[in-house]
Amino acid sequence: MEPDNPLLDDFVLSLSPAREPRVLFLPTAAGDTTGLINAFHARFGDRACTPTHLSLFRLAEVKSPLREIVLEQDIVYVGGGSMRNLLAIWNAHGLDEVLSTAWKQGIVLAGLSAGAMCWFQGGVSRSAGSQPAPIEGLGLLPGSLTVHADGEPERLPVWLSSVRDGTLPGGWALDDGVGLQFAGTRAVRAVSSRPGAGGQRVDAIAGQLLRKPLHCDLLGLDARPVSPAPDDDIQEMRRVQRLRSRMSGHRGRIGGA
Repeated sequence: MEPDNPLLDDFVLSLSPAREPRVLFLPTAAGDTTGLINAFHARFGDRACTPTHLSLFRLAEVKSPLREIVLEQDIVYVGGGSMRNLLAIWNAHGLDEVLSTAWKQGIVLAGLSAGAMCWFQGGVSRSAGSQPAPIEGLGLLPGSLTVHADGEPERLPVWLSSVRDGTLPGGWALDDGVGLQFAGTRAVRAVSSRPGAGGQRVDAIAGQLLRKPLHCDLLGLDARPVSPAPDDDIQEMRRVQRLRSRMSGHRGRIGGA
């Protein structure tokens, strides 16, 4: 997303405990285009890592089983493009199940655009045409994600409407340059590669959208503050809502006695 700004890619590398992590690039969502593959190797080729890629459109060139290739990595990095096509092709080759196994084994899963949304229960994609529409994801992470909140602002209203009516679960909307870090299924940190970029957590509770801005740690600074866990305030809101609902029901029973 940012050819001249390596901060997010460096952050991804930092998530692996390996000194020189093995990084596998999956450019499936963009049709395994040569330009995207070359751009990946140009970005990671001079870093302290071992970069490689896997092209599902050129399996004749692949000499090892897909499962073996994926599970020997430290990081799997998924590129952007069509989320609908991405998931269909992964499913056809059984790669979705392999990636689930990789996640359970502690391999870092990362990605941008469609490669970020695919891990969640759902997102908003333009895969079916020019208009954004909700789409189901792999469901490794709870909730939904929409990307390009500032770069493609037409996505955000579709996502908000889908969260409000229950088509998608609550989740996160992120500007370009913003990433979420998860430990297991828990969001533990939000980071940004550029000043001013941000995001928000949104949930539908009692028919209303609750929107909370994310605090994003700006990458590239010497200090590394720890962000509040993005889920904490939402859980508290839900707890208060449950209490109010019980109290309301209790008052109703007393009044009708």
